[in-house]
Amino acid sequence: MMSTAVEITKGVNGLDKVILREVRGSSAEVYLYGAHVTSWKNDYGEELLFVSSKAIFKPPKAIRGGIPICFPQFSNNGSLEPHGFARNRIWSIDNDPPPFPTNSSSKAYVDLILKPSEDDLKIWPHSFEFRLRVTLGPGGDLMLISRIRNTSTDGKPFTFTFAYHTYFSVSDISEVRVEGLETLDYLDNLQNKERFTEQGDAITFESEVDKIYLSTPTKIAILDHEKKRTFVIRKDGLPDAVVWNPWDKKAKAMADFGDDEYKHMLCVEAAAVEKPITLKPGEEWRGRQELSAVPSSYRSGQLDPQKVIQGS
Repeated sequence: MMSTAVEITKGVNGLDKVILREVRGSSAEVYLYGAHVTSWKNDYGEELLFVSSKAIFKPPKAIRGGIPICFPQFSNNGSLEPHGFARNRIWSIDNDPPPFPTNSSSKAYVDLILKPSEDDLKIWPHSFEFRLRVTLGPGGDLMLISRIRNTSTDGKPFTFTFAYHTYFSVSDISEVRVEGLETLDYLDNLQNKERFTEQGDAITFESEVDKIYLSTPTKIAILDHEKKRTFVIRKDGLPDAVVWNPWDKKAKAMADFGDDEYKHMLCVEAAAVEKPITLKPGEEWRGRQELSAVPSSYRSGQLDPQKVIQGS
């Protein structure tokens, strides 16, 4: 499994991390703590994910930024700690994963696995195997495939919610727009999860946002006007999309987040929240997210996201 494309080394505070590299220069870093992707760089070495300068790389605190994995509970939708416990457990490298049906020829990938500890079973009494493959594609795309299996022997199903809580790095939040969520219904977490319908064309940002968009398309685009860069999120098995920016007041209230850092990040999270997933013993669920960053095309001085949305 291991090649020059994959290096295991020590990260912040001596935590184990895996570095994935592609020949053209792109790279990604994944900490075993939380199976947490903390870096994704393009061929020019530009960082595409946001990680707070105040992030605390110290268990049991989750790492602020990158791609935290929310499982088996998204946010406070249940009795567990917010966003569940997968993001603050030490995962293992899975040297013998069952075959992944993948069309990627990439050698830059790592397979990680999480199984519940005795302590985990006390707070969430369900046996599972959570396998995650993180792949850096030949074109610098970043793909995460999660496979969660109910391994219980007691015949009981379990139910969970899930999100890839991706923090994208943007130049200036006031110059960013999100395409692909127009006219959709969403639950507004700032208004007691009340349901509304999105008005207007693209989504832009001028204050705190915390919304769960429902029945979203498999493709969403984030347009960074200043960097002339568009992020494209492609997803399977994840019908919802959470859009979050804490803005200034919440930013100041978070110890592991810089006061002004909200200007340089946006979370758009491929998720399964509104309709929790239920697995019977032996059943497996799959959730895939693929991220790419492309130069924005311009037409008469305006961004032309339709090319991105309608393209491959």
